[in-house]
Amino acid sequence: MIRKPFALLATLAVSFGLGLSANAADERPNIVFIFSDDHAPHAIGAYDGWLKSVNPTPEIDKLAADGMLFKNSFCTNSICGPSRAVIQTGKHSHKNGFMNNGNSFDWNQQTFPKLLRAKGYQTAIYGKSHLKGTPQGYGDDWAVLPGQGLYYNPDMIFPDGKKMVNGHCTDVVTELAIDWLKEKRNDDKPFMLMVQHKAPHRNWMPAPRHFSLYEDMTMPEPTTLFDKWEDNTPAARNQELEIDRHMDINFDLFLDLTADFNQEASQKRQDKSAWKNMGRMTPKQMKAWRDFYGPLDEAFHKANLSGDDLVRWKYQRYAKNYLRCVKGVDESVGTLRATLADLSLDKNTVVIYSSDQGFYIGDHGWYDKRWMYEESLKMPLIVSWPGVTEAGSKSEEMVQNLDYAETFLDMAGADIPDDMQGKSLVPLLKGEGGDKPFRDAIYYHYYEYPSVHMVPRHNGVRTARYKLINFYEFDDKELYDLEKDPDELTNVYGNADYAKVQEEMELKLIKVVEKYNDDSVGPEKPQAWQDGFMKVK
Repeated sequence: MIRKPFALLATLAVSFGLGLSANAADERPNIVFIFSDDHAPHAIGAYDGWLKSVNPTPEIDKLAADGMLFKNSFCTNSICGPSRAVIQTGKHSHKNGFMNNGNSFDWNQQTFPKLLRAKGYQTAIYGKSHLKGTPQGYGDDWAVLPGQGLYYNPDMIFPDGKKMVNGHCTDVVTELAIDWLKEKRNDDKPFMLMVQHKAPHRNWMPAPRHFSLYEDMTMPEPTTLFDKWEDNTPAARNQELEIDRHMDINFDLFLDLTADFNQEASQKRQDKSAWKNMGRMTPKQMKAWRDFYGPLDEAFHKANLSGDDLVRWKYQRYAKNYLRCVKGVDESVGTLRATLADLSLDKNTVVIYSSDQGFYIGDHGWYDKRWMYEESLKMPLIVSWPGVTEAGSKSEEMVQNLDYAETFLDMAGADIPDDMQGKSLVPLLKGEGGDKPFRDAIYYHYYEYPSVHMVPRHNGVRTARYKLINFYEFDDKELYDLEKDPDELTNVYGNADYAKVQEEMELKLIKVVEKYNDDSVGPEKPQAWQDGFMKVK
């Protein structure tokens, strides 16, 4: 069975007489989907987060001023590959088969770019895929990074093989996309172009032109930088993603990395990506790096920091490099939009900015993602649809990356398959949300454990006010009142004052597990969890 898109389909059918066809390129919108990696909403000025004061994203902010900003946009599984698989398929991880980064994506399955191509759309993708295998559904052109990819002079896999491309990765991906827009696309057909950046993923290596950005200022600190997770379950105290204990000053923060770089030392590092990047640098790039970071390293050694002072130094170095990488992405957004305008494509092109999940920029003393806590659960989503979406509008509705595929298909006037699990955002973008909430709860499930950063498997449900997190392997749960406790510092699970809410949220979790047919919690569920599940049911 097929779900029909909303009023857009009927309107287009009338306009085109005999229905939708490739010849209707002047009416059907083009779609440019700009997707970064690990870009937290609070590192975007338009989201009014605690980093807004440093003006990190002027170009993305302009996009928000021209379109709609989704304030409650969430991922279904806060990790790189699975988030991308959900977007490709419109299905939760347990349905698309890509639950953690160790999996391989089945490209033979139904994906939204295949469905768009069947409706006459050109499709192309450049940048980070992170799904392994040869991309399918992008028949007009593609070039993807192998695995995580490198920041400097990265290898790219093209249809005719792997090649090294000179330059910073963000610029390389942007230039490939611009070249396709100018030289390779067919003017007679609408298109969907995916521009997928590696930045600002770890290790945070900015382009040389951004080295000195923010260096003359002290980056604001999150209020929870020294959180001790005293009210959380043991899971939060037994992770491995603390700036204090786990962020390495060499391969994360590049201390002395340029001074003593050699291949032998490289092989001794657990995370070799920064060392590999150094090995790929040209002499000019390496000199620029050493000239900037060398004096900072020397000053650090003289300071002889320890304790909280060392944590603060690490945070400053990390946050500045992270936001320098963000700057390159922000410039890419501006360059792509300017190119669309130069080609007279801006009036009929939907431009979307998002990232695969949120990220900890010192929040709760952490870096990375994975948790169902707000900083990693929330992902940015900004959509500019000229002539359709009200400029400067904001939506409070709860949406997920689960909804992207359906939205793209609806924008194109294509049918939405019944087995997709999300909902088109087109009604919201057209200001037709109605009186009922878009959804009353979102479902989350993280699988990658034991693994890097040691965040346990957990699933959970979030409503507009409350969040229940279920660490099912350890029979532990957390419940948060987000209205009273937006930083999630007070776990009220087991609190008698929240007994009714707790019962309702546990029942809601059961219902969303059933709704999405999630059988992946698995036989390793503790018997106590199973007993509780049946009791609440």
